[in-house]
Amino acid sequence: MKVEAAFLFIAPNTDKNKHKALIQTEILNLNVVGVSTYTEACEVAKQLVAGGVKAIELCAGFGNEGVALVKRAVENKAYVGAVKFDCHPGFDFKSGDEIFG
Repeated sequence: MKVEAAFLFIAPNTDKNKHKALIQTEILNLNVVGVSTYTEACEVAKQLVAGGVKAIELCAGFGNEGVALVKRAVENKAYVGAVKFDCHPGFDFKSGDEIFG
């Protein structure tokens, strides 16, 4: 049985319908999706879970508030984890909470 997982990244001017990919291996289907807001991340996460995703990893662009919002959005129907930088180098060393929250 394959693991159904997702990786969500967040960045300004990202289109969830355009900036996405599916990576398939023998043991894993990994959905990679870019979003531009925390609200959009929650919507995408719910759609992915409805499609069978059981594990979601969030990029370091998600601050603590963003991670909490996605975790609440999936209502414990998937595990949510995060890559973390206290201050993200790609966002001028600011937290995603300052930019997207």
